[in-house]
Amino acid sequence: MLADPSHILKTVYGYDAFRGLQEDIVDHVIGGNNAFVLMPTGGGKSLCYQIPAIARPGMGLVVSPLIALMADQVAALRQAGVRAAALNSDLAGEERESLWRAIHEGALDLLYVAPETLLRPEVLDRLSRVRLSLIAIDEAHCLSQWGHDFRPSYRQLDILVTRFPDTPRMALTATADAPTRAEILAHLRIDPDAAFIAGFDRPNIRYAIAEKDNPRAQLKRFLANHDGESGIVYCLSKRKTEETAQWLRSEGHDALPYHGGMDKAAREENQARFQHGEAVIMVATIAFGMGIDKPDVRFVAHFDLPSSIEAYYQETGRAGRDGLPAETLMLYGAEDVALRSRFIEESGAPEQRKMTERQKLDALLGLAEAASCRRQVLLSYFGDTCEPCGNCDTCAKPPKLFDGTIAAQKALSCIYRTGERFGQAYVADVLVGAGNQRVLDNGHDRLSTFGIGTEHDVRAWRAILRQLVAQRLIAVDLAGHGGLSISEAGRQFLREKPTLMLRVPAAPRAERTPASRKAASTVLPERDRALFQALREKRMEIARTQNVPPYVIFHDRTLVELAAARPASRAQMAAVAGVGEAKLERYGPAFLSVIAGHAH
Repeated sequence: MLADPSHILKTVYGYDAFRGLQEDIVDHVIGGNNAFVLMPTGGGKSLCYQIPAIARPGMGLVVSPLIALMADQVAALRQAGVRAAALNSDLAGEERESLWRAIHEGALDLLYVAPETLLRPEVLDRLSRVRLSLIAIDEAHCLSQWGHDFRPSYRQLDILVTRFPDTPRMALTATADAPTRAEILAHLRIDPDAAFIAGFDRPNIRYAIAEKDNPRAQLKRFLANHDGESGIVYCLSKRKTEETAQWLRSEGHDALPYHGGMDKAAREENQARFQHGEAVIMVATIAFGMGIDKPDVRFVAHFDLPSSIEAYYQETGRAGRDGLPAETLMLYGAEDVALRSRFIEESGAPEQRKMTERQKLDALLGLAEAASCRRQVLLSYFGDTCEPCGNCDTCAKPPKLFDGTIAAQKALSCIYRTGERFGQAYVADVLVGAGNQRVLDNGHDRLSTFGIGTEHDVRAWRAILRQLVAQRLIAVDLAGHGGLSISEAGRQFLREKPTLMLRVPAAPRAERTPASRKAASTVLPERDRALFQALREKRMEIARTQNVPPYVIFHDRTLVELAAARPASRAQMAAVAGVGEAKLERYGPAFLSVIAGHAH
């Protein structure tokens, strides 16, 4: 008889009820079915495979991309009383064989493994003799050749389909646009009807984007709201990562660098300090982040332009995994756009891939230059929707606009007359009347739309076109050659000609909007904040004793609830979300003692 998933949820994880699609997914997989799960970071994806793995007979096999991520998840599971382990290249000979004995004896609920390790023939052979409850492929967007984190080893995971045909397969990710989703489903042979799409919205994250003015001054003002909190600052180059970390240290911050050019031991030491600390800033290239399960990252700042909306969403999504308020800031300038464009052109990739990357970059710039709610534009890229959020910079302080109705009509007309197959640069050239060879060869200098947009320069027209993409009046063929076409909404616009307000392309950007909500403790009344801080100190004391990150003891959200509820007994503490049976047994007396010492 299979274990009851609701009972596992309460006794192991300490939660009374599933959230969103979790229960549907868990029941579906416990029934022996495959599943694709797209759920925002912090939405509870891991429970969707961990609970079925515990409930079903056998051992759950979890494919995870990084050793650090596996170690984090295994540590958290063991704290909750789950029998979990990781098989990776760091294990010494005897340690590895001891783990294999535990696997074959059925002594594990969950085994985490990197794809490179899993794909070794001897590993597959040994696992074929083990009863598997399910196979979960985490960060599944890594197998898509069009994704921002493509890993060739993930691409080879289709071997699992034939090697373990009767074992339920799960593919899980927080970041996948429509082409990426379709590719994952096809590659792992998961029926589209078994896709669970929970949406992309992270309402606790505040988004802000600004043109670079004085970047260090802008970052300094941003960090002033986050004193004593953990966060990530992303930089484009290794050199800038080192220089920024050094500058932040000179400003009094506990800042560490992380990039691919560092010695492996130094990288791992810095990562451990970030995970185990509560006020550490990691200054990093994109080499850092996927392997981090730290729930109390309160801010993410991009000191330079990321590569795409997918990358931006993934990287900003590392903030506020615990659901408490978090803040992001992206700074960008013309030099960033030029550098990103150069990366694409010099990548050596096939032309189709370059075209796709150019259009992804343009979509990101459309988000940066949008006049409407950031969250609406961000979600629309993934085919999701929301009401104006009130928790982004454009909602808080709307930018300067101009009546772009005529400009939009000219742009859409030009796209139509050039055949709805050219990209933004070409359409802009036709609008300003640039008689370059390609325009002349196509005969587009004879069109009525040639030169009708001389009131704007090419740069401004490209900004306008990006805004029209962001407003979904123009569609971009990402899977093809990046050509612009008029969407159904665009055709309706041309028929009805409503007033359309656009951001003034040449206007300088205000670098910040007013300070947002900040520390986790501010969700508590003043009277409970001292207790919250005392609980954090007790958590850190225990974590240091065990040499584990503090959040694997309890998340900040659980400490907030403990400070608010002030339980006086084990039974009362058991009612707090995030307190399962194993943690209550292990930590209940210590935390109840702290609470008793802070009586009203």
